[in-house]
Amino acid sequence: MSSTGKDHIIKSYDSELSRLTGEIVRMGELSASQLESAIDVIGRRDERAARRVVDNDEAIDLLEQEISHDVVRLLALRAPMAGDLRNVFAALRIAADIERIGDYAANVAKRSIPLSMVPPIPPTKGLDYLAELAAEEVRDVLKAYHEQDAERAYQVWKDDAELDEAYTGYFRQLLTYMMEDPRNITPCTHLLFMAKNIERIGDHATNIAESVWYQVHGEPLTKQRPNRDLTSSPESVNLGDKPAK
Repeated sequence: MSSTGKDHIIKSYDSELSRLTGEIVRMGELSASQLESAIDVIGRRDERAARRVVDNDEAIDLLEQEISHDVVRLLALRAPMAGDLRNVFAALRIAADIERIGDYAANVAKRSIPLSMVPPIPPTKGLDYLAELAAEEVRDVLKAYHEQDAERAYQVWKDDAELDEAYTGYFRQLLTYMMEDPRNITPCTHLLFMAKNIERIGDHATNIAESVWYQVHGEPLTKQRPNRDLTSSPESVNLGDKPAK
């Protein structure tokens, strides 16, 4: 094969991989926007808008299917090796994580519907901060993926501890509200599930960060990540504490 023909194949492959990366970044931006829309409808107590957010999750699902198809085609036609193969498999893993992020955002919107049918309580606003942290993680790790910036991905991986800590504090706040007045149990239960969905979004952002690290360095990120989600430890939840401001 002539060098010209080989260059053509390499350029063609690079173009396909670049398009695949662009699709994944677009899919990730949709998932982050989905979360922000879900939080918006909570404050508005708008059932119809919440259902539209839930329905919009289908667009993210369709994008993941398209990306999976593109990955299979790249594997079949290009037979990538070494670093190129890591790029393709990273795309597949990252798309799956983004699809789950979209699912969790849709779950938040679903929960907002029954929540809007009971009187509002002050802790509801606490979801805003959790969602802000999670959306920032998603966008930062997408930028790391787009720019092949392993150090930026590693920073996102570490920063997820801040979301874990905020989630733990919010969890304790909601338990306190439920203990103070049984009428708060129903809305606080919905808020607990919504907060957990947001915390899981952060976990998937860290999965993406690990994929970026492996894609760049060719080895897994084996460092121990600090985990400040203490909600599974009964000893860590002092129900006598006052709600966080």
